[in-house]
Amino acid sequence: MIRKLLAATAAIVVTHGASAALAQTPPDTGPRIAAQAEAMKKLAFMDGVWRGPAWTIMPGGKHEVTQAERIGPLLGGSVKVVEGRGYNADGTTGFNALGIIAFEPETGAYSMRSYAMGHAGDFKLTPTADGFIWEVPAGPMTMRYTAVVKDGAWREVGERIMDGRPPVQFFEMNLKRVGDSAWPTAGAIPPK
Repeated sequence: MIRKLLAATAAIVVTHGASAALAQTPPDTGPRIAAQAEAMKKLAFMDGVWRGPAWTIMPGGKHEVTQAERIGPLLGGSVKVVEGRGYNADGTTGFNALGIIAFEPETGAYSMRSYAMGHAGDFKLTPTADGFIWEVPAGPMTMRYTAVVKDGAWREVGERIMDGRPPVQFFEMNLKRVGDSAWPTAGAIPPK
C-alpha cells in the first residue's frame, strides 16, 4: 500500500513539474504576427511621404496649415506607424500627432492608438474600398474622419456626428504623395 502511494505521489510530482515547465514555454507568435502583417497589407497604400493643404475649425475660426505625413510599417509589417505635422505659415509646427495602426487577429478589427497635442486614445479604424474611416467618441457626438486615397492623392474629411442632426465638417486635408520613405525602419540600431 505504501509503495502504491509513493508511486502515485511520484507520478503527480513528475506530471506537475512537466506541466509547470510547459506553462513557462512562450507561445509561438509567428502565426499571429504573420496574420497581422497580412491584414496590414490592406493599408499599404498609405506608406510614404505626403504633403498638402489642410484646415480645421478652431474656436477662433478657420486655421490653415501645410500638412505633412510620413507613414511606414514596423515590427515585421505587423503595425503601421503614422506621423503627422501641420506647419503654420511661419514654418512652426502647429499640429503634431503620432498614430500606431494595428490589427487584432482574434476579432478581425483594426485600431489606431493616437497621440496628438497632449491627448491619447485608442480608436476604431475601418478600411474601405478606397481608404479608411476612423472615429473618435466625444461625449454626445462622434468625430468621424473619412479618408479617400487614390491616384497619389489623399483627401480626408473630419465631421462631427450627432444623432438627429446632419454632419458638420470641421476638418479637411488634401495631400499629394511626395515619395517613398524608409521611416520608421531606417536607422535601426545594429547588434554591434
